[in-house]
Amino acid sequence: MRAYDFSPLYRATVGFDRVADLMDRVLTSDVNHSTYPPYNIEKTDEDAYRISVAVAGFAEADLKVEQRENALIIAAKKADEDKDRSYLHRGIATRAFEKRFHLADHVRVTGASHADGMLHIDLVREVPEALKPRTIEISSQPTVEAKAIEA
Repeated sequence: MRAYDFSPLYRATVGFDRVADLMDRVLTSDVNHSTYPPYNIEKTDEDAYRISVAVAGFAEADLKVEQRENALIIAAKKADEDKDRSYLHRGIATRAFEKRFHLADHVRVTGASHADGMLHIDLVREVPEALKPRTIEISSQPTVEAKAIEA
């Protein structure tokens, strides 16, 4: 696999370091990343999303959902109750896992629920008013600031 050096991007740009970090993370991510447990990401509304993770065999107390800055971390660790059991075949995976999702700016977790072996995490994107587009009125008269500059 090819390795790319993004250090020139850091030297030549201001404020775009997050883009370079994202590119660096994507290109250097482990190709053999775990697909366990399986999950779905769905768009439930214009600015709402849901991540559903198959967590069969895990109780609510075994699961941990945490949001740190722009990362959503889902972890599970099963208490070792199977020491006294002898399996002929063990096909239900209840091994510990940690799944990380990188969240976009202004996306926050609104809730989580656990039912029927599925963990559902609801997310919403809330763009602040200051960042929403606004219409600027155009007038034929110069503004106060423009008059001050001419003087």
